[in-house]
Amino acid sequence: MRLEEYWGVGPKTADKLETELGVPDAVDAIESANVRALVDAGISRGRATRILRRANGGEGMDALATDDARAVYKELVALAADYAVTPGAADRIRVRTPLTDRDAMRERLDDVEAARETWARLGGETKQAVLDTFDAHDDAGDTQRAAVETALALQDAVSEDSGVFAAVTTLDRDALEDAVEALRHLTGDGVAAGADAKLDRLRERASDLERDTFDVLEDVRSQGVEGTDEFREAFVQYVASEAGVEPRRVRNAMAADAADAADFVSTTLRALADDVREDERDREDEVAAELRGAISNAREEVDAAVTAVSDLAVDVSLARFAEAHDLTRPDFVDADAIAVENARNLSLAADGGDVQPVTYAVGDHSLDPPNGDRVTVLTGANSGGKTTLLETLCQVAVLAAMGLPVPADRAELGPVDAIVFHRRHASFNAGVLEATLNSVIPPLTEGDRTLMLVDEFEAITEPGSAADLLHGLVTLTVDEQALGVFVTHLADDLEPLPDVARTDGIFAEGLSQDLDLLVDYQPRFGTVGKSTPEFIVSRLVADAGDRAERAGYETLARAVGEEAVQRTLADAEWSE
Repeated sequence: MRLEEYWGVGPKTADKLETELGVPDAVDAIESANVRALVDAGISRGRATRILRRANGGEGMDALATDDARAVYKELVALAADYAVTPGAADRIRVRTPLTDRDAMRERLDDVEAARETWARLGGETKQAVLDTFDAHDDAGDTQRAAVETALALQDAVSEDSGVFAAVTTLDRDALEDAVEALRHLTGDGVAAGADAKLDRLRERASDLERDTFDVLEDVRSQGVEGTDEFREAFVQYVASEAGVEPRRVRNAMAADAADAADFVSTTLRALADDVREDERDREDEVAAELRGAISNAREEVDAAVTAVSDLAVDVSLARFAEAHDLTRPDFVDADAIAVENARNLSLAADGGDVQPVTYAVGDHSLDPPNGDRVTVLTGANSGGKTTLLETLCQVAVLAAMGLPVPADRAELGPVDAIVFHRRHASFNAGVLEATLNSVIPPLTEGDRTLMLVDEFEAITEPGSAADLLHGLVTLTVDEQALGVFVTHLADDLEPLPDVARTDGIFAEGLSQDLDLLVDYQPRFGTVGKSTPEFIVSRLVADAGDRAERAGYETLARAVGEEAVQRTLADAEWSE
């Protein structure tokens, strides 16, 4: 297979992968979603991630039909990756994509649920021991040896019946211990020191023989020898003593026709060193064969350890993510629906904000909100959380499609082929209008089951046309048997809505004593929400920095209703 057949792999990237990895190994790295292999080959981590997402989940990525939907996906995988116990696990989480098969979604959810249940049962000390083990695994590198050492350490840390850890704890410990000793000593550079005492002696001997000629000559002469024969014998005894070489072997290597004493010493030492190095190579080959044999004998257990440790790192990472945000398994239903009970926006929760849970639904479901409406029009207060609710629904849909639990006490989701999430964009020109329509209409008309989540569509064109376009989009959503939630301030201009459409509202309740807007983020079903600009203007009047500025805001107060502004300010002051 040509590397350029993969999405995102151009000629330069293909050449780099072929040079660094070779085509077969590059294909294997892409097919196995091995981010580290591509990064080590010189591909940037971001590009490697994008290539692997498309190679291993292109159809699922296509279901994210808009840039805003893809942005939510990227934020979610980044958030989940923050809980990864190893960089390799983080990479695997980042390339995990939405799925198109619901059975595959359920299987992934089964894995995450099992891991979370196991993780929850572990005591604090055991959890820390597991995390420390994965930290050590990362320090050791992504190698077979690191995987086997991690497997052995995990066997020490957890009991045999510890749920998802069974993939590691049930491995043959004796075989792993034999293999890890061999893996520690058999390296890419040959056999490491400590593997074999005889090999270590030969290496030391050869090193001792590779000495400076004039140092040896000086040491021998310092013994007061006289004449050639006495010098030769002293040399033999000196080398035998210093390098541990048998005298006979030294004599056999002595140069017969040396020009002088220095030539004699250097030639003899070189011959001896070459001879010992040859013995060293022969012994290293024997030891390496023994080590490879030990690894081969444990090959099944070693391969199982590599797979189990890698998979377990991902499972534990996702378990920590689910536990940290109290995520819940969604229910996949056959009806067209997205319904959540006490849903929480993960982005806000991750920032440490105080998140009010929200219950909301559209379609056919069994939760408390009204049932049967294919479309809802969400109205209400400025800064009232309407966009956040849309984003939360998108998060739930994307996480469920990825086979991950969702941030809600309960959730029901029907089949979804495309998620169209459109945030409000503060641009007002024909180009933005055309681009927006081109992004939201094709997935609606071409897909079988589309989820439309559209925020303030009116922001991209003038109010009159915006109302007409939005009404048409709501009608088209109904006609295409899709589900939709549309945030707008133009609810009154959309009447009459189709029979299967509902209008909901979010209401601001006033200002706190600190002049913060008090909002009940839970929508009221079947009710048009109020924008309540008087609350915003009231805060601006109260916060005005000088007389002229305050006078300007008071002009706005008269425009929105001065009595309402004064009442709001009085209520805030009274609450002090």
